[in-house]
Amino acid sequence: MGTEIDKIHHVGHVVQDMETALELYRKLGFVCTPPAYPTMAEQEGEAPKPFGAANAHIDFVDNFIEIVTIVQEGGRIPDDAHLIPLSAPPAVRSRIIDSIKRTVVTISGCLTRFEGTHILVFSTINAITSAARLEQEKVGHGGVNTVQRPVKTKTGTQMIPVRLLEVDDDQVSEGRLAFAENPPSNVLRTKIHTDHPNGAIELVETILCVEDPELIACVERYQLYLGVEPQTEGREIVFDIGGGRITIISKSHLTDVLPGEALPSLPGFIGYVVKVRDLSVTRLYLESNGFSVLETAKGDVFVPGASLYGTTLIFRQG
Repeated sequence: MGTEIDKIHHVGHVVQDMETALELYRKLGFVCTPPAYPTMAEQEGEAPKPFGAANAHIDFVDNFIEIVTIVQEGGRIPDDAHLIPLSAPPAVRSRIIDSIKRTVVTISGCLTRFEGTHILVFSTINAITSAARLEQEKVGHGGVNTVQRPVKTKTGTQMIPVRLLEVDDDQVSEGRLAFAENPPSNVLRTKIHTDHPNGAIELVETILCVEDPELIACVERYQLYLGVEPQTEGREIVFDIGGGRITIISKSHLTDVLPGEALPSLPGFIGYVVKVRDLSVTRLYLESNGFSVLETAKGDVFVPGASLYGTTLIFRQG
């Protein structure tokens, strides 16, 4: 591929209500982790309280779907939620709180547009290499930072440091874009693999829809982000990153690709694709749980965004 990007690291589905979103995803046949709610005392001497953004994961072998919501003061927290205490010395506490508040502003802005997929993170072999490439292309970024990611292994849950690089480009209006490294191979080898009842095994594609006049500029922008030449497949522009695909389509061709689908605001991620072991079994599982299932011209099946908080969920034969 000629680039350090090798797959999709994760997508983020931003929702108003974590509990009902998890209930729906579980009905779709996904195993979801209990949601994590950060807690922290904003002032010295105060009792810690949930704040910021909460999330839950749908894990595959080496990528995942993230479900994200804003923690509302006094709002309900799911019974199975894990409260994650955040602590910091007084000298840096205000900086951490400011960072979390900026995240809340970003996610709140996404929700103002619509509930749906607003986060796309690319998997990079080396975040420092990705940062250098973006700098060469004059793409703004927030620098390489290290975050802690929980990974369930055979010896228990480990907090693994992961290097993360946020794209800080004024032209990004479709959501949040970032690059992240996967955990080390020795951790992945001991990771507990989730067996989803619907047969899903991997996140393989995300689909971005833009206004027709913006298509060329958007494709050029993603070429800078990914360092990959785009390919034309019918009415779709595709970036093949080896272990995944980023597909860009114009508004006028959206219903050719996904019949009946629409977004209230563009540009935006219409949804994403997961690979399954047996598509016929997956379809039967979805229909038996009351979901309306439609077909694409390629032979994939999808649950419309109107049934899944603004995100079209596409299933593809593995």
